[in-house]
Amino acid sequence: MSIGLKQLRSFTAVAEHRGFTAAADAVGISQPTITTQVRDLEERYGVELLLRMGRRVELTEAGEALYKVSRHIMSLLDEADELLSSSGQLQVGQLRIAAVGPFHATEMITRFLRRYPRIEINVMLGNSDGTLARVLALEADVAILAHVVDDPRVHTVPFSNHEVVVFVHRDHPWNGRESVGIGELAGQPLILRERGSTTRRAFEAATQTAGVRITPLLEIGSREGVWKAVERGLGIGVVADFEFVEHRNLKTVRIADAIVRTEYRLACLMERRNSPKIRAFIDTVIASEPASAP
Repeated sequence: MSIGLKQLRSFTAVAEHRGFTAAADAVGISQPTITTQVRDLEERYGVELLLRMGRRVELTEAGEALYKVSRHIMSLLDEADELLSSSGQLQVGQLRIAAVGPFHATEMITRFLRRYPRIEINVMLGNSDGTLARVLALEADVAILAHVVDDPRVHTVPFSNHEVVVFVHRDHPWNGRESVGIGELAGQPLILRERGSTTRRAFEAATQTAGVRITPLLEIGSREGVWKAVERGLGIGVVADFEFVEHRNLKTVRIADAIVRTEYRLACLMERRNSPKIRAFIDTVIASEPASAP
């Protein structure tokens, strides 16, 4: 007895949209049909997959387990459909990109679309931990990360690496200096990204190695927030050099006596590394000049 793909697709849609009506709209079939297909699946295997609560549904434990498998299957089926529909030439389809920031992502997408203009691109931004999680959860096809990944499930390709610098307001005593020692950061009012940010991870690793104790004044969940806080004179920001946005009130300062760097990489699931659209994206990016010299 093999599971029916129609029933499995209907269940996946309901699980994703947490409702039968929204799921029916998403897959383009009637609500009674999708309801029947999910009920048939439950009755066929004698298992409860969904808890019906009015117009919304919640997954049971069995439903959660099946959803993890079914969304993987649906992703591969959609990929096969895209491949066959375009006769292997990537004329149609969607590429979902998770990225730690817009800087590299924008440049990479521009290169890719020059070669494959009919591919629809969807971009999701977040910190490195969240970006990697999207790939593992099949919410993204490829990730743009800023750290090395030690996970056998993940295939990565190096792209570029960048120096981490601090930046200050023009009224700060460090304005006008080209560099500071890492020890000078002790006790300073630092404005840092949230935990999970690669820039913060690299910065804290360097200060720990140097035996420098730091205490953030503020933790902010975006580069723009850190930039604005420093622009208001609240403290010292930390950023990868290529991400710094020039401003008349702000000045970058190098850390002279410590190596603080982030390494940007492209990542995808190991089992999907030969997917035509993922391989095309990685090949297009790597074949071009890196965004910043190592």
